[in-house]
Amino acid sequence: MAGHSSFVNSCCDCCPCWRGPPLVVSGSDDGTAKLLDMCQRGAIQTFPDKYQITTVSFSDASDKFFTGGMQLSPDGSYLLINGMDCKLCLWDMRPYAPQNRCVKVMEGHQHNFEKNLLKCSWSPDGSKVTAGSSDRMVYIWDTTSRRILYKLPGHTGSVNECVFHPSEPIVGSCSSDKQVYLGEI
Repeated sequence: MAGHSSFVNSCCDCCPCWRGPPLVVSGSDDGTAKLLDMCQRGAIQTFPDKYQITTVSFSDASDKFFTGGMQLSPDGSYLLINGMDCKLCLWDMRPYAPQNRCVKVMEGHQHNFEKNLLKCSWSPDGSKVTAGSSDRMVYIWDTTSRRILYKLPGHTGSVNECVFHPSEPIVGSCSSDKQVYLGEI
């Protein structure tokens, strides 16, 4: 399916429990997120933004989606956002959540003048989060205590994305140094 005018950075399909048409949401460097209907084989709605869309994710029920430099928790209750203010924030996305939905803030990683879009992710069980950093380190926090568990060196450029292996204690990271590393934690 065509429609974006620049690189497509992320896409996500709706959950199997969704009773409507099969949907996909995509995010692009062109500053738009597009809701795509797989039956119609095209965009049914476009959502513009003034920034690049680096990540998209459907909610558990697929009745809404989220965009930005973030990731939804494995249970669908929390949104993890890596902000340019050097804060990794957990936002409560459950219905009837408290008015202040930012429930946890983790710090330690860096953003610099390059203003790279540094992606973050959850461990499969939701007990840990990780984020890239412009100081060339991979950071891993405990979600309960908000304490840094690991600060992994190795890259010679900004770490742009980190992800947890689905079943092994391994973290993958990619960097502006054009390298991909796998690290055991």
